[in-house]
Amino acid sequence: MPIRRILHGLIVVAAACAGADAAGAAELKVLTAGAFKPVVAALAPVFEGQTGHTVRIENDTAGALARRIGNGEAFDVVVLTPAAMELLEQAGRVARGSSVRLARVAIGVAVKQGAPLPAIGSESDFRQALLAARAVAYIDPAAGGSSGIYLTQLFQRMGIAAQIAPKAVLVPGGLVAQRLVSGEADLALHQISEILAVPGVTLVGPIPAEVQNYTVYAGGLAATSADLPAARAFLELLAGERAKTVLKDKGMEAP
Repeated sequence: MPIRRILHGLIVVAAACAGADAAGAAELKVLTAGAFKPVVAALAPVFEGQTGHTVRIENDTAGALARRIGNGEAFDVVVLTPAAMELLEQAGRVARGSSVRLARVAIGVAVKQGAPLPAIGSESDFRQALLAARAVAYIDPAAGGSSGIYLTQLFQRMGIAAQIAPKAVLVPGGLVAQRLVSGEADLALHQISEILAVPGVTLVGPIPAEVQNYTVYAGGLAATSADLPAARAFLELLAGERAKTVLKDKGMEAP
């Protein structure tokens, strides 16, 4: 058989195999609450390299994601608070029995890099730091962010809600600590994993233990995912041993 015909046959076979591989690859849409996004972003390339699938990540506040899914938005994997996940399971949007707890994260305090670090070791110190700040940035509770909802309630319990209100920089979503870099605030309160994702800021530390609130995140599968085996494999990676090192690096811990 002429060499040219042999080479042509090999090219055809190789192209067919490549086409079959491409046809078997999935593109997963992963919706994640903002605090867990750094973990998803770190593990997605690992998953893509191991499987040939691709991962498209979208993040929002937990409340906004729950509304989007409730309104019919398609997805494959979602990371939300357990309470929101349960409601979506009841509504038939998340596959029943697929939810697994992935991590928890504390609320932290941040300042712009180079700024003096306020004392926040006790509730009294934390209170004084809040009252002394020119402007305090945190997630707008109306946006459905877990930390913003909790902090609003905390300020009321601490009896300083009236003093914080006029200097509150309410962020509708995203990375609150960016308001430090822009100069809009000189103190930022947000989940630690999201503070660490912002260059140019310094994490002072977690808010005091006596007023701390941990947000737990769980992952679940879409009830109507078109690529359920791939989605399940990615969720297993998020819940597996490899994720524990990433969690620690991103300021989170196992639930």
